Amino acid sequence: MIQVRPVASARVSISSSRTGPARTGDVHRVTGETDVHVALDLDGTGRCQVATGVPFLDHMLHQIASHGLLDLEITARGDTHIDDHHTNEDVGIALGQALAQALADRRGIRRFGHFLAPLDEALVQVALDCSGRPHLSYDLAIPAQRIGTYDTELVREFFVAVANNAGLTLHIRQLAGVNSHHIVEAGFKAFARALDQAVEIDPRRGGAVPSSKGVLERAGHAGA
Repeated sequence: MIQVRPVASARVSISSSRTGPARTGDVHRVTGETDVHVALDLDGTGRCQVATGVPFLDHMLHQIASHGLLDLEITARGDTHIDDHHTNEDVGIALGQALAQALADRRGIRRFGHFLAPLDEALVQVALDCSGRPHLSYDLAIPAQRIGTYDTELVREFFVAVANNAGLTLHIRQLAGVNSHHIVEAGFKAFARALDQAVEIDPRRGGAVPSSKGVLERAGHAGA
């Protein structure tokens, strides 16, 4: 049985420069395979405390926090004695749910984000839309099957989970790269910077929903 316990606000530190309402998310997701807690603050400074039991995933989550300027706290216990699949996916699910919670009805945000991240020979492009309509187009050609002990097939599974649960239209495209670590890390950095752009408050919107329809769909809810 899956138990998801959303909480009203995150435990991570709140930026003292905030002038609007808190944009935080807190999700505790428990299944027969994992126990995952994610707390985040969209208006943070990049503070990060993560311990998932999957070292390479921890490294990539640090990239999201640092380059996306999220305050992020994640703990996970999972069946990593089998493999990292369930923990990797469930962290992505809970992170996506916490993002959706923090964005709420998505009023006032810029909505779209785009970034090209170079890392040595690797170059990865990410474009995303906080549309409420989940979609992932994924085009990373990662040469190695593993980075350390991390199965590189799990990169796509992580972003599928995040996009589906946060309600993101997400495109990830590799333009160059031969080193597997560089390709994946460039992808996470590009995602972080694009997300930071998309969730930024646009003062010209005056708190309006950034849609010509006047409403955006919310992940997990019926859209208009």
